Amino acid sequence: MNKLPIGVFDSGLGGLTATGHLRSILPNEDIIYFGDNARIPYGTKSPEIILKFALQDTKFLLSKGVKAILIACGTVSSNCLNEVAALADIPVVGVINAAARAAAAVAKQGKNSVAVLGTNATIESGAYETALRNMGVESVINRACPMFVPLVENWHPTAEDIATNAVVSEYISPVGAQNPDAAILGCTHYPLLSEVIKKYLPNTQLISSGVCAAEELKAILTQKGLLNTAGGKTEFYTSGGAEAFVSNAKLFLKGESCNTAQHIDIEKY
Repeated sequence: MNKLPIGVFDSGLGGLTATGHLRSILPNEDIIYFGDNARIPYGTKSPEIILKFALQDTKFLLSKGVKAILIACGTVSSNCLNEVAALADIPVVGVINAAARAAAAVAKQGKNSVAVLGTNATIESGAYETALRNMGVESVINRACPMFVPLVENWHPTAEDIATNAVVSEYISPVGAQNPDAAILGCTHYPLLSEVIKKYLPNTQLISSGVCAAEELKAILTQKGLLNTAGGKTEFYTSGGAEAFVSNAKLFLKGESCNTAQHIDIEKY
């Protein structure tokens, strides 16, 4: 079982930020990545649709014989992690708990305040706030940022871009006024906006949910004796256009290679 690949899925390209970190901390693991680009964004969908999509994504990864799944999607992690885990019957890691732990640790060194930046569905689920309060965080600032995912997927934002700054300022300036100790980037697309977000949260530590989840998955695989020592390749699949996926992927992978991707019909799963 050690030689089986790790499965990762997201609504689009954002999960590649988690995948890139996985590749750096587990270089001998094979990875199967699926981005549901044809149906992005998930964050504006109903809980019923989010569950349907999540189970289809999971069935696809299971068809590839994965040994564990990283749900690199805040919307799925906050709405239907338990349903995915029940279907998969293998280790499944979402992005909520690990990021909440990291943020809580920072907050307890300050004034015990954490901001959560996420999609509408993630914020409405209350999953991050519940986890943070269970960890003793006293102040939780929830902020839905519905334009961040389409901005990242379609605009390729830079720190100097006027439109990007306008959108980020609209969402983040009210959060900055409260000066939280930490801010969870509750969607794996958001790290690509971190340089801009930091302008409006200069005294706040940004927590990448995808990076935290990747570290948690490594710990679980290590504990279960499931680490591979002879792999290292990554396969990319998308429900959208494969050519567009490849051309955009290196932005999320920080220049690492994504030479090919394969289109699949996710509705078959």
